[in-house]
Amino acid sequence: MKVLIVEDEELAVKKLQKTLQSVDPTAEVVGITDSIRSSVKWLQENQAPDLILMDIELADGQSFEIFDRVEVNSTVVFTTSYDEYALKAFKVNSVDYLLKPVQKEDLENALQKFHRMKKLLKGSEPGGNLNMENLVKELQQRLQPKDYRKRFLVKQGQKLVSVEVEEIAYFYSDGRVNFFKTRDNRKYIVDYTMDELEAMLDPDSFFRISRSFYVSIESVEQIHDYFGNRLLLHLVPMLDKESIVSREKVTDFKRWMGK
Repeated sequence: MKVLIVEDEELAVKKLQKTLQSVDPTAEVVGITDSIRSSVKWLQENQAPDLILMDIELADGQSFEIFDRVEVNSTVVFTTSYDEYALKAFKVNSVDYLLKPVQKEDLENALQKFHRMKKLLKGSEPGGNLNMENLVKELQQRLQPKDYRKRFLVKQGQKLVSVEVEEIAYFYSDGRVNFFKTRDNRKYIVDYTMDELEAMLDPDSFFRISRSFYVSIESVEQIHDYFGNRLLLHLVPMLDKESIVSREKVTDFKRWMGK
């Protein structure tokens, strides 16, 4: 098994090499790179290794950039200092990660998993390797939290005012116009579609209960069963428009409320 190590800490490289040899004496380290630039160059000039042990944080940026610059035809096991909770779902998706400092047992388990995957994928894809693109994108999203909208600039008569997102109780559509209400019952027109708002709002704080309604978790005062397997919400401040959780959203809404 040919292995490339991507790591910018010299001591970490030595420890990883030593641990790798103790776990699999037949493993051959065919290259060591310490940056995005040197890794891209190495992958362009050499045959793809069977496995890459890749640190996420490198001196010149996060190693995800490597995948943007060169095609990676190897299975990758990431090494990282990020906490296990943040990566739990990613691990389920059949690519592994190792918390630093890398322990022998963890590396051994990762290599066993690698060999099992190779057997399963042999003949199903060129080179029998994982499709890394989607997996890397998912990990990148988890480790690079999105910068959600913090405030909206809206019209109030002849002037513009800035309203903090934390002050907003809910967004809703009334015909072709979208509005939001603040917790103290002020109402403003918002110049964004519901789809655009979906990309701006933190999903931990706001939930889209239907095509025309976005509610903050603090605005939900009561929840009632409603016909058609839907839910009826009582919101604060009150609104002269029914706020109904659509049937296909009910399960996710309950999960969101119970976080």
